[in-house]
Amino acid sequence: MAKTIVEDNIDVLVAGAGLGGTGAAWEARYWGKDKKIVVAEKANIDRSGAVAQGLYAINCYMGTRFGENNPEDHVRYARIDLMGMVREDLLFDMARHVDSAVHQFEEWGMPIMRDPKSGSYLREGRWQIMIHGESYKPLVAAAAKKSADKVYNRICVTHLLMDDAKENRVAGAVGFNVRTGDYHVFKSKTVVVGAGGASNIFKPRSVGEGAGRVWYAPWSSGSAYGLMIQAGAKMTQMENRIVLARFKDGYGPVGAYFLHLKTYTQNCDGEEYESKWFPALQEMVGKEYLDVEASHVSHRPIPTCLRNHAFINEVASGKGPIHMVTMEAFQDPHLEEIGWHNFLGMTVGQAVLWAATDVNPKYENPELTTSEPYVMGSHATGCGAWCSGPEDISPDEYFWGYNRMTTVEGLFGAGDAVGGTPHAFSSGSFTEGRLAAKAACKYIDDGKAEGINVSQEQIDRRKEEIFKPMEHYKIYRNEIVAGTVAPNYINPRQGLDRLQKLMDEYAGGVTVNYMTNEKLLHIGLKKMKTLEEDLQKVAAENVHELLRAWELKHRQLASESVMHHTLFRKETRWPGYYYRGDHMKVDDTNWHVLTVSRRDPKTGEYTMEKAPLYHLVGDIEDKALADMKAKEGA
Repeated sequence: MAKTIVEDNIDVLVAGAGLGGTGAAWEARYWGKDKKIVVAEKANIDRSGAVAQGLYAINCYMGTRFGENNPEDHVRYARIDLMGMVREDLLFDMARHVDSAVHQFEEWGMPIMRDPKSGSYLREGRWQIMIHGESYKPLVAAAAKKSADKVYNRICVTHLLMDDAKENRVAGAVGFNVRTGDYHVFKSKTVVVGAGGASNIFKPRSVGEGAGRVWYAPWSSGSAYGLMIQAGAKMTQMENRIVLARFKDGYGPVGAYFLHLKTYTQNCDGEEYESKWFPALQEMVGKEYLDVEASHVSHRPIPTCLRNHAFINEVASGKGPIHMVTMEAFQDPHLEEIGWHNFLGMTVGQAVLWAATDVNPKYENPELTTSEPYVMGSHATGCGAWCSGPEDISPDEYFWGYNRMTTVEGLFGAGDAVGGTPHAFSSGSFTEGRLAAKAACKYIDDGKAEGINVSQEQIDRRKEEIFKPMEHYKIYRNEIVAGTVAPNYINPRQGLDRLQKLMDEYAGGVTVNYMTNEKLLHIGLKKMKTLEEDLQKVAAENVHELLRAWELKHRQLASESVMHHTLFRKETRWPGYYYRGDHMKVDDTNWHVLTVSRRDPKTGEYTMEKAPLYHLVGDIEDKALADMKAKEGA
């Protein structure tokens, strides 16, 4: 029987130690000198999260000290890229603090490349700076480990504990050790969820022996969403999934190639193809979101989803594959080296794949593809929990006391967990972790976490629930037909295949060219309920399979939310990410809003609502400039 290990009297529990979680642990110590800070991480903090393998660029850096950008510039950029749909208060708040996080990384030993002429950081693009970042994660983890009282590695957190004394207040979390199978109970006054977004909820292009070769981290199992949805937290913008244009099959990043190596794309006939799709696309989304003439004049960026739309349509018209033209740049030995290093520093698999398939980008232009959809809140889309913003800039509807706190009291988010803050990337996620932890300390100091009570009944009930897949296997393992076909259970792999097929066909995955509609989504939701019931009978042969079972349950919860949101928003807001075939245009009259959902933890029923979308940047910009001038004057 699994041993129970209880960690009590925690002030700040950090669930998930990627960049968001490490930021939270580090900052919590600054504001909570005498507070008990504990980290629970599914893998090992030194090499966990999306930055585990390293990064070659930090994608979110203002450069305000070098006179490059101000925070409000970044808000405008993210707003354009997301077709208007962002939480501007949260974005501005992240952007005004992110530079200090990057300077901190450099202080800790991060090698950031510098421009030899100006002395400022070497830019790859307007927001990106170049780093030698193979050891990015261990470096940041070291700071978190020094700050935390305890770091528990190899803990899969499955559920949040709720306060039995006061409704809708968090009281900690539970989970199990993925190596020993021990049951872990964390009783805490606050929880900062820094868990990952969702890969592998849509059927990937690479299946069978290629399974796991996906763009986003394969271990990101939607736990940021699963944990919060289970606890009854409101979610926002869960329909805003992302599709990436990347190098085919290895999903190696293209940013450095476009921006630094100055490569470009072409169709099978060697032609530029994007511009021919833009006139019809302008009809679809309106001039406000795609003004082809204005983009040429003002260099206003074209939203990523709209570039995808041109790619998808070009391939559908028979003009694929789309190639990245590398043969020109790679004639320069220095650029050739940068091209390979770019992968070896963060996506080794892409370099290996080219070597294995005899693709030399010096003599052959490699293929690009569009990925299956992913659900996340830290990269270029904004899925996640509906969180309070900062007190100085958030309008009333966006503020309920503590920055980055969800609608569950004492439950905070960072990184993928927070909705409405796209384009945060690694540095922005770390910054959000800092903001969340600072607010969590204030929440405790204000006496908001007094009198929390967690009943033994709740702890025992969760334990039984967590280990049920192993019990189920033990009872029914002998009733097996042909190896793995069992009349009384499904295993996690079978469940995942089923979830991916369902999401792919009904929610707009790759095999249907990202297309869905109301009828498809209703059928999908019906099948999703059946899957949820069947997951009560998922079986785990060992502790590793138990991990896979709980990752699957979190993915299922995230997927159901995605479907409800996609059904609710009756427009095609992001062509190139997905299409509502029954509402093929942007509809600003009815849908210039943020979508918010809540799943009732007791009944599993969803309620959907529209939340106002405020464009605050004008006001904030004036205030920020006025403050700056006042300071200069002083």
